[in-house]
Amino acid sequence: MRGCGGGTTLTGTIYERGERAPSFKGAPDEDAAYVWVCDEFYQVESGGSELTVDGEEIRVAFETPLPRGFDTRDQAVAAAKEHVRTQFARVGVNEADVDVEVRKERHV
Repeated sequence: MRGCGGGTTLTGTIYERGERAPSFKGAPDEDAAYVWVCDEFYQVESGGSELTVDGEEIRVAFETPLPRGFDTRDQAVAAAKEHVRTQFARVGVNEADVDVEVRKERHV
Protein backbone atom coordinates (compact mmCIF):
# COMPACT_ATOMS: atom_id res chain seq x y z
CA MET A 1 0.00 0.00 0.00
CA ARG A 2 1.39 3.38 -0.91
CA GLY A 3 -0.04 6.82 -0.23
CA CYS A 4 1.27 10.06 -1.68
CA GLY A 5 0.26 13.55 -0.62
CA GLY A 6 1.82 16.88 0.18
CA GLY A 7 4.99 15.89 -1.66
CA THR A 8 5.76 12.91 0.57
CA THR A 9 4.99 9.19 0.58
CA LEU A 10 3.88 6.68 3.21
CA THR A 11 3.96 2.94 2.66
CA GLY A 12 2.60 -0.02 4.58
CA THR A 13 2.23 -3.74 3.98
CA ILE A 14 -0.70 -6.15 3.88
CA TYR A 15 0.54 -9.68 4.53
CA GLU A 16 -1.61 -12.50 3.18
CA ARG A 17 -2.02 -16.00 4.55
CA GLY A 18 1.11 -17.96 3.72
CA GLU A 19 3.37 -14.91 3.94
CA ARG A 20 5.48 -14.34 7.01
CA ALA A 21 3.73 -11.54 8.90
CA PRO A 22 5.52 -9.65 11.68
CA SER A 23 5.88 -11.48 14.97
CA PHE A 24 6.74 -8.59 17.31
CA LYS A 25 4.80 -7.87 20.49
CA GLY A 26 1.23 -6.85 19.69
CA ALA A 27 1.14 -8.43 16.21
CA PRO A 28 -2.08 -10.29 15.36
CA ASP A 29 -2.03 -14.03 15.85
CA GLU A 30 -1.11 -16.32 12.97
CA ASP A 31 -4.78 -17.14 12.32
CA ALA A 32 -5.47 -13.74 10.74
CA ALA A 33 -5.87 -14.20 6.99
CA TYR A 34 -4.58 -10.66 6.29
CA VAL A 35 -2.35 -8.47 8.47
CA TRP A 36 -1.92 -4.72 7.85
CA VAL A 37 1.23 -3.03 9.23
CA CYS A 38 2.14 0.64 8.83
CA ASP A 39 3.82 3.40 10.81
CA GLU A 40 1.76 5.96 12.63
CA PHE A 41 3.06 9.49 13.06
CA TYR A 42 1.99 12.91 14.27
CA GLN A 43 3.34 16.44 14.09
CA VAL A 44 5.46 17.74 17.00
CA GLU A 45 6.95 21.14 17.83
CA SER A 46 10.43 19.83 18.58
CA GLY A 47 12.35 16.58 18.43
CA GLY A 48 11.18 13.86 16.08
CA SER A 49 12.23 13.72 12.44
CA GLU A 50 12.09 16.32 9.70
CA LEU A 51 9.50 15.83 6.97
CA THR A 52 8.67 18.13 4.05
CA VAL A 53 4.92 18.48 3.48
CA ASP A 54 3.63 20.84 0.80
CA GLY A 55 7.09 22.48 0.68
CA GLU A 56 7.12 23.19 4.42
CA GLU A 57 9.55 21.54 6.84
CA ILE A 58 7.71 20.03 9.81
CA ARG A 59 8.74 17.65 12.59
CA VAL A 60 7.01 14.33 13.17
CA ALA A 61 7.25 11.66 15.82
CA PHE A 62 6.60 8.02 15.00
CA GLU A 63 4.57 5.62 17.09
CA THR A 64 5.14 1.88 17.21
CA PRO A 65 3.50 0.27 14.15
CA LEU A 66 0.09 -1.11 15.03
CA PRO A 67 -0.53 -4.38 13.16
CA ARG A 68 -4.16 -5.28 12.58
CA GLY A 69 -5.63 -8.61 11.45
CA PHE A 70 -8.54 -9.04 9.01
CA ASP A 71 -10.61 -11.93 7.66
CA THR A 72 -10.80 -10.66 4.06
CA ARG A 73 -8.53 -8.83 1.66
CA ASP A 74 -11.23 -6.19 1.04
CA GLN A 75 -11.40 -5.42 4.77
CA ALA A 76 -7.60 -5.12 4.96
CA VAL A 77 -7.38 -2.85 1.91
CA ALA A 78 -10.21 -0.58 3.13
CA ALA A 79 -8.59 -0.24 6.58
CA ALA A 80 -5.18 0.37 5.01
CA LYS A 81 -6.51 3.16 2.78
CA GLU A 82 -8.24 4.80 5.74
CA HIS A 83 -5.09 4.50 7.85
CA VAL A 84 -2.91 6.14 5.19
CA ARG A 85 -5.37 9.02 4.73
CA THR A 86 -5.56 9.49 8.52
CA GLN A 87 -1.77 9.73 8.81
CA PHE A 88 -1.67 12.44 6.14
CA ALA A 89 -4.53 14.32 7.83
CA ARG A 90 -2.48 14.33 11.06
CA VAL A 91 0.11 16.51 9.29
CA GLY A 92 -2.39 18.77 7.53
CA VAL A 93 -2.78 17.13 4.10
CA ASN A 94 -6.37 17.21 2.84
CA GLU A 95 -7.85 13.74 2.20
CA ALA A 96 -8.75 14.72 -1.37
CA ASP A 97 -5.05 15.43 -2.02
CA VAL A 98 -3.90 11.93 -1.02
CA ASP A 99 -3.47 9.28 -3.72
CA VAL A 100 -3.51 5.71 -2.41
CA GLU A 101 -2.47 2.76 -4.55
CA VAL A 102 -2.28 -0.96 -3.97
CA ARG A 103 0.95 -2.51 -5.22
CA LYS A 104 1.34 -6.28 -5.42
CA GLU A 105 4.66 -7.60 -4.11
CA ARG A 106 5.35 -11.00 -2.58
CA HIS A 107 6.87 -11.20 0.90
CA VAL A 108 8.06 -14.57 2.15
